[in-house]
Amino acid sequence: MDNFRRINASIHELLLVTGTFNKDFVDANCFDLIFSFFHSELLETKTIRPFSFSFNTSDYRILHMDQDQGRLYLGSREYLVSLDMQNVNKEPLIIHWPATAQRKGECKLTGKGGQGECANFVRLIEPWNRTHLYTCGTGAYKPICTFLNRGWRAEEYLFRLVPGYVDSGKGKSPYDPRQENAAALINGNLYAGVHVDFMGTDPAIFRTLGDRPAVRTEQYDSRWLNEPVFIKIQKIPDSAEKNDDKLYFFFREKSLDASGGSAPSVLARVGRVCLNDDGGQRSLVNKWTTFLKARLVCSVIGADGVETYFDELRDVFIQRTHDERNPIVYAVFSTAGSVFKGSAVCVYSMADIRNVFNGPFSHKHGHNYQWTPYTGKIPYPRPGTCPGGTFTPDLHTTKAFSDEAVNFVRAHPLMYQSIYPIHKRPLVVRTGVDYRFTTIAVDLVDAVDGRYEVLFLGTDRGTVQKVIVLPKDISTTEELILEEVEVFKVQKYRFFQQLYVSSERGLTQVSLHRCAVYGKACSDCCLARDPYCAWDGEHCSAFTPATKRSDHIHLPHWVVHGPNCVQMSFLTSLIVCFNADNMKKTVSLTATGHGILLKSLTQLDAGLYHCLATENNFKHTVAPVNGTAPGTLLTMSHPCGPSLCTSSRETRSI
Repeated sequence: MDNFRRINASIHELLLVTGTFNKDFVDANCFDLIFSFFHSELLETKTIRPFSFSFNTSDYRILHMDQDQGRLYLGSREYLVSLDMQNVNKEPLIIHWPATAQRKGECKLTGKGGQGECANFVRLIEPWNRTHLYTCGTGAYKPICTFLNRGWRAEEYLFRLVPGYVDSGKGKSPYDPRQENAAALINGNLYAGVHVDFMGTDPAIFRTLGDRPAVRTEQYDSRWLNEPVFIKIQKIPDSAEKNDDKLYFFFREKSLDASGGSAPSVLARVGRVCLNDDGGQRSLVNKWTTFLKARLVCSVIGADGVETYFDELRDVFIQRTHDERNPIVYAVFSTAGSVFKGSAVCVYSMADIRNVFNGPFSHKHGHNYQWTPYTGKIPYPRPGTCPGGTFTPDLHTTKAFSDEAVNFVRAHPLMYQSIYPIHKRPLVVRTGVDYRFTTIAVDLVDAVDGRYEVLFLGTDRGTVQKVIVLPKDISTTEELILEEVEVFKVQKYRFFQQLYVSSERGLTQVSLHRCAVYGKACSDCCLARDPYCAWDGEHCSAFTPATKRSDHIHLPHWVVHGPNCVQMSFLTSLIVCFNADNMKKTVSLTATGHGILLKSLTQLDAGLYHCLATENNFKHTVAPVNGTAPGTLLTMSHPCGPSLCTSSRETRSI
């Protein structure tokens, strides 16, 4: 299953915003200004399509994407929904799947239901075979599962529950709809990170279904899992040998050393188990015998040399590459404390992850009982090794592992070394802002001048930022926010060039690009830096490799080649307003809902002001405005990329 995460924010209306005003002066007469696109404007440009069918439900979650049939499957409170990916309002298929009235009554007798949680919240939809899906829900604090018949082809418009079949959802879906879970159905076996009891005190990595025995993590052992929040589960092959295949799971958990003063209270983790792990013969029976975990580090070092850690793992996106054994791991983190608020995106290689799992094990030792690398004898097979794999061809099952090896895993599940990101630094950092990142999706876009990584970063205020990170010099990078979309949850699919956005209230389909808003000039189109767009000789239009033309122009790493375009760097474009007759005077600027207010002016400041779009050394006048004293309000209408001042303007005294 591709990356699907829910941003925890509550917004009753969907908006599209291209940024926020920055009050800090760049210099005496320069300031940053980013305008907003609102929901009505998106509807007018047909770049947004809300799911308009209304029925009594909430808590929409995008749970599965079926590219073969072109269907998007949603789970919500007591409903399952199948939507056409091209048009989410075209003949939706809806199933009502509530908990029974008896079960709802029993749930309320336990003291639950004060916030509507005594209902069936759908939390899992996974493909079972070509014609059926497997789905699970909370079942009013008694998880249930069943099969969905989706038919052979989308043209059948078949979407219904298999009559009379209900399975227990324990170990597959959480009891509490507020608890996060992660799951993946692989070769008929369901792997799930989930809380498996009514009270929510027994978290586990579970394997159920299929022809292999049910196994789980050790119960009530904080060395294995300590109040975890499960984020992502993904199968990643380790070698050409299928018996080496492993399941990687990403989570955050409470630190065992949280009471130790400066020790972090929460830690980000990546763990793994072998897919063919069947548990131990005498020890760890029906428990994982290959379970290991390591810390994920995402940090920055300040000018004072102090290292700041982003310890709360929020989301993970696995970007496939041509080598299925080496995908790129993108992870979103936030700070765990309440004093310093910040978030970051770090990127990890599977080579670095595997090196840590092949390194020393962590061991508490000494009079202070501190973590140290284990220096004793490592049993055979090495803990974490899969049976029948590259290094254990004569051991065909974990039940053949020695008691020494199994007991070592039970006592030493943690690796000593931590996993650091590529280049030992985050890709994106946000500090000093009133929001945190919570989710991520990544799209690789083939533009005129090469391939770009486009990051869609969700925030806890319900927005998603569209960001690219570009090389500034040999050792540093520079990020550019292309736009900010006010939504809840993002999943991208390049084939359809769409964002699918879900919230508590519904779902919206949004185009990945709005090239026309970047203006009608080549320079405006190029300065937008949007890899989805390029100048085609007449318009700023969407670019795809299939439509590549020699006169398509896009801003490359350092130089733009083509008519009407100039050399550019990757500096953020600015809007600069100044008095042409008195350029050296310091002017106080304030953004208002009606325009830009120039304050503290005198009659001597009256004259012609120019609104400029500027990009490094390139500037062009967008609009001249006559200003009068004592205060001048420059009003600018519809935003258009770098050309933010338009012909619709007015000047008045305040």
